[in-house]
Amino acid sequence: MAKHKGRAWHSKMFAAAIGVTALAAAASMWTAQADTTAGRPQGAASSPAAGKRPVEKAAADIAHASESGPEGVNITIDDGPDPVWTPQVLRLLKDEGVKATFCMVGTQAQAYPDLVKKVVADGHRLCNHTVSHDTAMDTKSEAYQSQQILDAERMIVKASGGVRSQYYRAPGGAFTPYSRQLAASHGMRPLGWNVDTKDFEHPGADAMVATVKREIANGPTVLFHDAGGERSQTLSALREVLPWLREQGHTFGFPVR
Repeated sequence: MAKHKGRAWHSKMFAAAIGVTALAAAASMWTAQADTTAGRPQGAASSPAAGKRPVEKAAADIAHASESGPEGVNITIDDGPDPVWTPQVLRLLKDEGVKATFCMVGTQAQAYPDLVKKVVADGHRLCNHTVSHDTAMDTKSEAYQSQQILDAERMIVKASGGVRSQYYRAPGGAFTPYSRQLAASHGMRPLGWNVDTKDFEHPGADAMVATVKREIANGPTVLFHDAGGERSQTLSALREVLPWLREQGHTFGFPVR
């Protein structure tokens, strides 16, 4: 998976998140102390993200397949929630009868908790996309990776009203063995993608649809975005590609856990 580069929005988000993450880190110093032998930060069992009941560990390898079988397609929506675009994406998915996986940035979830709850209420699944969408996470310390993943999960759980993320998607695909094991130990299956529509580059809806039609044979997990910029092209592409996929005999589901 190639890393996404040249995305000014993510640089702005990273800068804006520094204050938030500093406060979160100060409130939860255990995230800065990685227990490398256990593969998780000390004190993880008492974190709010863990909830009151034990978290079932997920597989640590990067998921691509669909729970719906060989004809299944996983629609994944990244970087939100966004007050303008997420409601429109949700309406479109509801009209088409499609369930998707929403990979949420922690600061966005914190800012728009009602949208997080709406995503859950509509039957979609949540995915942790870190606090600040740092695509260079794989070059940072384990303590930093831990803070980005676990603080984001606390933000998402609080915003959702207690619903955990079932997946973890590294920004730009910047996974590390440590981040995969950490996420898995907290019940989040690392989630990749097979088809990148590159909608963040605004190539036009026709180009996005053509990419899906050309590359869906590579695997079932398709990447779109509902934040990080103007998303009318994404909506147009989804309106065309979802019926087309169904016509080809595909069903819509969730990534394997």
